[in-house]
Amino acid sequence: MKNLLTAFLLIICFSAQGQEAFGTIFGKAIDASGKPLPYASVLVEGLKLGVLTDDNGAYSISKIPTGKHRVVISFIGYGTRSKSFEVNESASKIKIDFTLQENVENLNEVTVNGKTKETALETEGFAVNAIKTKEASLRNIQTNELLNTTVGVKIRQNGGLGSDVSYSLNGLSGNSVRIFIDGIPISTYGNSFNLNSIPPSMIKQIEVYKGVVPGHLADDALGGAINIMLHNDAKTNFNASISYGSFNTLQASVNGLYRLEKSGFTIKASLFHNYSANDYKVSGRSVVVTGLGGVQTPITAKRFNDAYRSTGGMAQIGYTDVKWADQFFIGITGSDDYKEVQHGAFMTITPYKDRFLESDALLGSINYQKIDLFTKGLDVNINGLYGKRNRAVNDTVAWAYSWNGERAIDFRGDEYQYTWGSQQEGGPTLAKIKRNVASIRTGMSYAINDNHKVLLNHVYSGIDREDSDALRSVLENTFQGTRDLHKNIYSLTYELTAFDEKLKASLFGKHYQQKTTSVDPAVEQDANGNDVVANEVVSSNKNYDGYGFATSYAIIPNITLLASAEKAIRLPNETEIFGNDGDNVVANSSIDPESSNNYNLGFRLGSFNIKKHDFTISTNVFTRNIKDRIGLPIETSLNVDDELIVYVNQGSGTSKGIDAQLNYSYNSNFGLNFNISRFDLKIANQGIEIDVPNTPFFTMNGSLRYSFKDLLQKKSRLNLFYTMYFTDEFSFLTSQGSNTVGDEFFKVPQQLAQDFGLSYVFPNKKLVMSFDIKNIFDEPVYDNLSVQKPGRAFYLKLNYTINKF
Repeated sequence: MKNLLTAFLLIICFSAQGQEAFGTIFGKAIDASGKPLPYASVLVEGLKLGVLTDDNGAYSISKIPTGKHRVVISFIGYGTRSKSFEVNESASKIKIDFTLQENVENLNEVTVNGKTKETALETEGFAVNAIKTKEASLRNIQTNELLNTTVGVKIRQNGGLGSDVSYSLNGLSGNSVRIFIDGIPISTYGNSFNLNSIPPSMIKQIEVYKGVVPGHLADDALGGAINIMLHNDAKTNFNASISYGSFNTLQASVNGLYRLEKSGFTIKASLFHNYSANDYKVSGRSVVVTGLGGVQTPITAKRFNDAYRSTGGMAQIGYTDVKWADQFFIGITGSDDYKEVQHGAFMTITPYKDRFLESDALLGSINYQKIDLFTKGLDVNINGLYGKRNRAVNDTVAWAYSWNGERAIDFRGDEYQYTWGSQQEGGPTLAKIKRNVASIRTGMSYAINDNHKVLLNHVYSGIDREDSDALRSVLENTFQGTRDLHKNIYSLTYELTAFDEKLKASLFGKHYQQKTTSVDPAVEQDANGNDVVANEVVSSNKNYDGYGFATSYAIIPNITLLASAEKAIRLPNETEIFGNDGDNVVANSSIDPESSNNYNLGFRLGSFNIKKHDFTISTNVFTRNIKDRIGLPIETSLNVDDELIVYVNQGSGTSKGIDAQLNYSYNSNFGLNFNISRFDLKIANQGIEIDVPNTPFFTMNGSLRYSFKDLLQKKSRLNLFYTMYFTDEFSFLTSQGSNTVGDEFFKVPQQLAQDFGLSYVFPNKKLVMSFDIKNIFDEPVYDNLSVQKPGRAFYLKLNYTINKF
């Protein structure tokens, strides 16, 4: 693989000689009154180069060869216009604006809008949602919050900013859901570079695949996948933002790209910094102060050991839009974070003090993309990462503490220490986990013609892990064990487009291979009775196969049926096999992979346009037949370990449910989104089928948006936002019957959280100021048992953008 990649890169470098100049056209489409025309079709005749205008009516088409051309623009209800232009060395960047006249005779008809890139993706057959981040990046909204409003997606966060997050898609959750950054598994980047820290301003689009994952992502994603697509536009731009709010929360980010037009040489960089004290107030059964005689007094307390800080970024240099590459970058990604730990898996009456985690990562990267490499229709995409990740756990304080932040006392009134000498049971630790990590994603596709396409994809990821602890003896650290995990996923896909693009189908097969090795030195006696060091080696090399399909059929342009199915495999990951002290996870080397037969059937109605009304309705019915599901042990009693967790194979089960979503807008000023998700998740446990505990089965999300133009200043815009999140009651335990005492503590109550926000776009369109109120009515909110999330919070954000077209 390394030799193949080296040879390929040499070919690329030699191909750099004799670069051919390309041109770019850009501009804006408006109607007679000056109103932007979003999603108008812009096409360069004879080149199959085309785009849709964005929300502001703007467009840009690059990689246009030198010579004379004609650009055509069309918009339903407004007719068609065209203009001629010529690309040469003196005119490589040409501005062409269009003003279209409305066809009056069509005003009372129902019209069909052209497909946006998001709509095109959502009508390929997969159960997928495409999330635009442009609007969210201007507000104080985290990437996880944006995902949490998506139909069928439930984000479960164990506290405030920087706390542990679990992702659920149609009931399959945790590590069954794979997350990617530009197709690279996000786990490669480490804890310090994740969706807690990456701001939406760094992200171009988020793709959420539920149940069935296309071959080009090529990973063992059993329940679905979330693909974060970072900005890859080859145009000079700059964006900076800073926000401050409740709980001393500060967040800042800077993104920029600079491109030399003649050579195509490009530099781009992104930086972010996040900090929060997370000292929000909590209450409940576990938040008490124990006084003399063991008397417990409930209090409302501030979290005092929960601060979070993360800093990171990436820098890349290379070429864009040149003859030998659409994009070629080499770069470096670095990140660092610090997270205090307030308690174990659940909130208990004795919180932690001075237990904290530290993580850092430094990785080199290479990215190459080329359409029509060597021959028309052959596309190549390579993304690779290699570097180091480190994580440290610090827990050396033996004193017990209460929720008032002071040392706890026993029934006599004396301060006391834990006999094990640390906050978490297991003894004091200065544990370090060092990892060498590598991941490379290679994709090739060949379009035989307009109807047939073949794709071949491969993802390799490897982790070489070494654990140590400075508080262990010299002998223990000298003979420290190692943990290695290497995984290869291959996929082959065939895509068909037929019947004037009404029918689209994708048929794919996947091969999964994973090798794990654990080496633990041990002292043994030889035949002569002498002590010798011998390695105890436990290794596993497993291979599996999967397959699936996705298809869609447009009955009419605005009504599309979608169906997809996959036999999916999910291999246990590093944490589930080897454990992780920082996340309170115990090792389980005997855990087996889980598998599932996933089925989706849905339809999409829209987008329909009736005068100034625009709406889309979509729904998806799904079934997941799961075998050897991986998760936390199913608790059937009230005796729950509140500090440590272990992942096990729970058994086999079935998830069945439905998603539905409505999008509506009026005159581009008013917008409404509402979605609902309901499912059942049952599993056979000890021969009895039960509802899987610790799972929210019913969720709803809704949002409203209204825009005022020219309210305070001419050419300015004020946007108002409202969002609600509803989660039905669920329990951490299996049903205990009707005559039980104490199980109410293990129930997460029904919740309705509501947010309000506004943003003001100044006339120059470069500066945006936003203000957000989270959890307006200060409701107690929980994603996990007893772990309360932040209450009412206020945030102010400034965002500044420069785009050079």
